[in-house]
Amino acid sequence: MYTSLSFIFFFTHLSFTQSTTMDSEVAFDKSPYYRVYKSGRIERLLGETTVPPSLTPQNGVVSKDVVYSPERNLSVRVYLPYKVSSDFTVKKLPILIYFHGGGFIIETAFSPTYHTFLTSAVAAANCLAISVDYRRAPEFPIPVPYEDSWDSIKWVFTHITGTGPETWINKHGDFEKVFLAGDSAGGNIAHHLTIRAKEERLCSDDSLIISGMILIHPYFWGKTPIDEFEVRDVIKSQMIEGSWRIASPNSKDGVDDPLINVVGSEDSVLSELGCGKVLVMVAGDDQLYRQGWCYGEKLKKSGWEGEVEVMETKDENHVFHLRDPKSDNARQVVLKLAEFINN
Repeated sequence: MYTSLSFIFFFTHLSFTQSTTMDSEVAFDKSPYYRVYKSGRIERLLGETTVPPSLTPQNGVVSKDVVYSPERNLSVRVYLPYKVSSDFTVKKLPILIYFHGGGFIIETAFSPTYHTFLTSAVAAANCLAISVDYRRAPEFPIPVPYEDSWDSIKWVFTHITGTGPETWINKHGDFEKVFLAGDSAGGNIAHHLTIRAKEERLCSDDSLIISGMILIHPYFWGKTPIDEFEVRDVIKSQMIEGSWRIASPNSKDGVDDPLINVVGSEDSVLSELGCGKVLVMVAGDDQLYRQGWCYGEKLKKSGWEGEVEVMETKDENHVFHLRDPKSDNARQVVLKLAEFINN
């Protein structure tokens, strides 16, 4: 009996030791953002703090959270200028549907970072904004973030007749002026869903339903430099490619997967973009800088019939406007977004 118990204890202890070791060994370290352990556990170091919406005006803007997918408990945060929300008349505003960044892995629509940014954007653009939360990798790997985001767009368009579940969108959303936008991974999502919006037709007629698209430092990449001007830092490139493996572990082509190697896609793919105009913002010190520039140039040559503009902010890094929202350059990003929506 003693021998049998000793045997059981030994293997239980061995199994526990192996499990503990795997849970403490880091498989991929992208500090200060997150770490992934060999056990599969992820430790998110940034982007997990949330702030509540507010019906008390913040920078002249009010906000509230609304569930768009009850079965998955997913919500959007809706932002509206306070003067419009308190007005008894029906004033229609452009609709901005925004997808947050974070490499598909960190951040949420409810973080202080995105709450601050969307509040500033709505105040500047005098629009109605819908900031989308989606499930994240590695617990929910790609294509889950795309599918959740697509569901959010379909939910928004249930309001096109003024009979959807959310009053603010019914009353104030102008469905002749709908814009998809996002930064980093959110920009990647916006691109793919703007193509999908045309392919799957959210409306019964053939009219363009997305007026424009705004990509801020979009998360596009490929194994080979996009042109002779793309200078790659080895460490940063490894981080980008490692992050994609975490987000999309089933991708056979790695960073040459068309979902991330957007600029390397055939011209015929880009020509199917389902909107009338595009604004691409790039930062001069961002490793993704040339990808954004070349996306704009390739879009012009693809046969797509819309208008594209590229705005460069020199001497700034990836999503600098989120890290330092009070800087002059960050304010220029917000003002350009507002100008694009209202032009």
